[in-house]
Amino acid sequence: AAFSAALSQTPSISSISSEGRENLQGNQLETQIWITPDVQKTAVDFSEILNAIQEIAKDVNIFFDELEGVNSPSKDDDSLLHHGNLTCTSDDASRLEVVGEEAPDKNKTSGLYFRDGKCRIDYILVYRKSNPQTEKREVFERNIRAEGLQMEKESSLINSDIIFVKLHAPWEVLGKYAELMNVRMPFRRKIYYLHRRYKFMNRIEKQISRFRGWLPRKPMKLDKETLPDLEENDCYTAPFSQQRIHHFIIHNKDTFFNNATRSRIVHHILQRVKYEEGKNKIGLNRLLSNGSYEAAFPLHEGSYRSKNSIRTHGAENHRHLLYECWASWEVWYKYQPLDLVRRYFGEKIGLYFAWLGWYTGMLFPAAFIGLFVFLYGVTTLNHCQVSKEVCQATDIIMCPICDKYCPFMRLSDSCIYAKVTHLFDNGATVFFAVFMAVWATVFLEFWKRRRAVIAYDWDLIDWEEEEEEIRPQFEAKYSKKERMNPISGKPEPYQAFADKCSRLIVSASGIFFMICVVIAAVFGIVIYRVVTVSTFAAFKWALIRNNSQVATTGTAVCINFCIIMLLNVLYEKVALFLTNLEQPRTESEWENSFTLKMFLFQFVNLNSSTFYIAFFLGRFTGHPGAYLRLINRWRLEECHPSGCLIDLCMQMGIIMVLKQTWNNFMELGYPLIQNWWTRRKLRQEYGTQRKTSFPQWEKDYNLQPMNAYGLFDEYLEMILQFGFTTIFVAAFPLAPLLALLNNIIEIRLDAYKFVTQWRRPLASRAKDIGIWYGILEGIGILSVITNAFVIAVTSDFIPRLVYAYKYGPCAGQGEAGQKCMVGYVNASLSVFLVSDFENRSEPTSNGSEFSGSPLKYCRYRDYRDTPHSAVPYGYTLQFWHVLAARLAFIIVFEHLVFCIKHVISYLIPDLPKDLRDRMRREKYLIQEMMYEAELERLQKERKERKKNGKSYHNEWP
Repeated sequence: AAFSAALSQTPSISSISSEGRENLQGNQLETQIWITPDVQKTAVDFSEILNAIQEIAKDVNIFFDELEGVNSPSKDDDSLLHHGNLTCTSDDASRLEVVGEEAPDKNKTSGLYFRDGKCRIDYILVYRKSNPQTEKREVFERNIRAEGLQMEKESSLINSDIIFVKLHAPWEVLGKYAELMNVRMPFRRKIYYLHRRYKFMNRIEKQISRFRGWLPRKPMKLDKETLPDLEENDCYTAPFSQQRIHHFIIHNKDTFFNNATRSRIVHHILQRVKYEEGKNKIGLNRLLSNGSYEAAFPLHEGSYRSKNSIRTHGAENHRHLLYECWASWEVWYKYQPLDLVRRYFGEKIGLYFAWLGWYTGMLFPAAFIGLFVFLYGVTTLNHCQVSKEVCQATDIIMCPICDKYCPFMRLSDSCIYAKVTHLFDNGATVFFAVFMAVWATVFLEFWKRRRAVIAYDWDLIDWEEEEEEIRPQFEAKYSKKERMNPISGKPEPYQAFADKCSRLIVSASGIFFMICVVIAAVFGIVIYRVVTVSTFAAFKWALIRNNSQVATTGTAVCINFCIIMLLNVLYEKVALFLTNLEQPRTESEWENSFTLKMFLFQFVNLNSSTFYIAFFLGRFTGHPGAYLRLINRWRLEECHPSGCLIDLCMQMGIIMVLKQTWNNFMELGYPLIQNWWTRRKLRQEYGTQRKTSFPQWEKDYNLQPMNAYGLFDEYLEMILQFGFTTIFVAAFPLAPLLALLNNIIEIRLDAYKFVTQWRRPLASRAKDIGIWYGILEGIGILSVITNAFVIAVTSDFIPRLVYAYKYGPCAGQGEAGQKCMVGYVNASLSVFLVSDFENRSEPTSNGSEFSGSPLKYCRYRDYRDTPHSAVPYGYTLQFWHVLAARLAFIIVFEHLVFCIKHVISYLIPDLPKDLRDRMRREKYLIQEMMYEAELERLQKERKERKKNGKSYHNEWP
C-alpha cells in the first residue's frame, strides 16, 4: 500500500530523468544516466528543491527492479502485460488509468492512441516473447523511457507470442529534438506581392481569361474543397527553437508537429539509444538486424475507406483523403496532391512521385510527335515508291535466307513487311530522333527547375543531410584501426587505401564477368535464331513455313525475355554480394554502389539483344556462295528482304509490353495476393466482425513491409523505361506513347500500393533524386549516339538519300522526292549465280515453280558486282559511297545534336528567376519579422514591469 501510494504521487525514474534534464538545461547543470541490464543506477545532480523527490524515486526504482526480477518470467516488462489489454509503462501510469476512463471513446477505439485516448501512438516496435534477445530489449526500452518517451505494450490478438510496443513522444521531447534536428516549422503567414503589370499586359490577360471562360474549369486540378489547408505551404518557416517558441504559430500542441514529423523524431531518438555496453552497441537498426525486434514502423492514420462520401462528409483522415484524391482510379486524369503526399510519406517519397509526374507530363509532347511520325507513315504509305516497287516486283526472285530448307521467294512476298517498315522508317524519322535527343535534355533541365521550386516549397533549400552513421559491418571489419574524423573530431574505424583498391578491383572483375554472362546469353539466342529459322522453314504448317523469319524473331524475343527475368534474380544476388564485398562506409555509399551495379547489370541484360539486332544482325553474313558461319557450322542469320528494322521494332515492342506488364503485376499483384491470403486466414479463424475490430497496429502489421531497398525498384523500372524511350526511339516511334500509357497506370498503382498494401514507411527527407539524375544524363548522351547509328546503319535512310542524289533519275538535280526513288529496289539488290552455291547451303528446290525451268540467277541485298565481272561479287562504288555517307551522317548528327543540347542546357537556368527573387525577398522578410517579434516581446515585458512598479534599466528599446 505504501509503495502504491508513493508510486501514485511520485513520477517514475524515467520521467524524473527527462524532467531533470530539462530543468538542468535551464539551470546550466549536468545530468548523467547509466542503465545496465542487472541494476538501474542513476546519478542525478539536482537543485535543492528536487532532493527529496530524488531520494524517493531511487527507492521506488530499486524496489521496482527487485519486484520485476522476482515476479517477471522475462525481462521485457511482461509482468505488466495482459493479453488483449493496453498496459501503460509510461511515467504517468497510475494517472493514465483514471484519465483513460474520461477520454473520448473515438480515440480509444481508433487504435491510434494510448489507453487514455490522448497520447497518440507515434511509433510501433514488434518482437516475440520467445526471442532470446531479452536483455538487450530490456536495456533498450529502459533507455527509451529515460529519453522521455512514453510506452505501452499489448499482445497480438492473433498470436500471443507477438508483442507490440507503442511509443509516444510528449511535447517536451518533441520540442527538444525538433530543435536539435533543425525541423522547420511555420511562424508567420506569407505575404504575396503582385508584380507590376502594364496596361497592355492587363488587356491581354483579360482577353485570355475571357477565352478560358468558354473552356472547362481546369478538369485536371483537384477540388480544393476536398483538400485540407496545408498551413506549412502558406507560412514562412524557420528552424524550431524553444527559446523563441512564441514566434511560431501554435494553435494546438498536439497537432503542431504532424504525424510524419513526430515519427521521424521518435525514429531519430531510437537510432541513438544504447542497448548494451560498448561503443557501437547503439540504435534500432542493429536490433532489427540481429532479430531483437521483428518490425518497426509508424502507424497509418486509420482506414483508407469510409462508409460516407468524401464530398458530403469530408475525409476521415489523411490516408482516406490520399486514397480518394490520389490512389483511386476515378482521379487518374488529375494532378497529384504532392503536398499531401509529402506531408504523409515524407519528402523522399514525395520527390519520387513529383519526378514521376513530371516525367509523365513531359512524355505527352514526345508521345504526340511519335504518334504523328507513325500516322505520317500511314498517310504516305500509298505514295511510297520503295514499297510500291517491292509489292510489284513479282519477277525478282530472292535467294534463300537459310541453308537447304529455305526456298527461293519472290520479292513481292515481302510486300506487307515493306509497308510496315515504312510506318517506322520514313522521312520524319530523322526529325523525330533529333527531337527526342533535344527532348531528353529539355526534360532534365526543366526537372532541375521543377526540383528547385519543390525544394523551396518544402523547405529543402537550406537542408543538409546529417553526418551519417557508419555501417555496423564496416565497424566490425575495421574496428582495430581508427583515425580522427575531420568533421566530428571523433575517432572512427578506418579502411586502408590498399584494401579499398583491392576490393574495388575484385568487384569490377565480378561486374565484367557478369557482363560476359549476358553476352553468352545473347550468343545463345543468336544460335537459337540460326537453328530455328531452318526448322520453321521446313515446318508442316504453311502459316509458319511461309513466315519462318517472323516466327523465329517472335519466339526468340519471348525466350530472351524469360532469360532476362531469370538473370535479373541472379544479378540482384551478385550485386548484393559485390557491394558488401566493397565494404562501403555509410548507408548512402552502400546504396549508391548497389544502385550503380544493379542498373548496369539490368541495363546490359535488357538491351544487349536489342543492340545485337540493331547493329550486328545481317551485317557480317557474307554473300551467297561465301557465307560466314559460327564454329564453321551455322550460317549467320540474314535480315528480311525489307530490312532489319522490322526485327528491331518487334524486339522493342514485345520486350517493352511484357516488361511493363510483369513489373506492374509484381508491384501490385504480389502484395495484393499476400494481403488477401492473410485476410482470408483471419476470417477463417476469427470471423469478419472480429477482424474489423482489430486495432490499427494489428492491421498495419499484417500489411507488407516496404521493399528492403526503399524506392530502388520504382526508380529502376522508370529509368530502364526512359532508356527504352530514348535510346532506340528512331526505330520505334511509338515507344513514348507506350511509356505514357504505362506511367499513367504506374502512378495510380504505386499510389494504391503505398496507401493500401504497404505499411506506412518512415518519412525521410531528401533534396533530389540522388544518383539517378546522373544515370539519366548518361542515358541522354548514349541515346544521341545510338539513334545516330540506328538511322545510319539499321534504317535505309542513307542508302535512299545516296541513290536519290547520285544514282537515281534526279541525280545531279538537287531533288530527293518520291519520283527520284524510281529503280531504287533494283539498284539495292545484287545478282548471284545459283550454280555458285556451296554444297551445304544449296536449296532442295531448284526454283522451277517460278518460271517452269531451273533458276539461273537470284537476288540478295548488297552492293556487289555481278558474277561475270572482273572481280566476281566484289564491292561496287555505290557501296563505298553509302558507307562514306553513313559515317559522315553519324559525325554530323552527333555534333549537331550535342551542340543543341549544350546550348539548351546553357540557356535554361537551373533556378527560375522569380524563385530566386522570392527566396531573397523571403530571407529579408524573415529577418524583419524576427526583429519585430523580438521587439514586441521586449515592449510587452517593459509594460509589465511598469505596471508592476518594478525598476528596470534603460536597455534597448
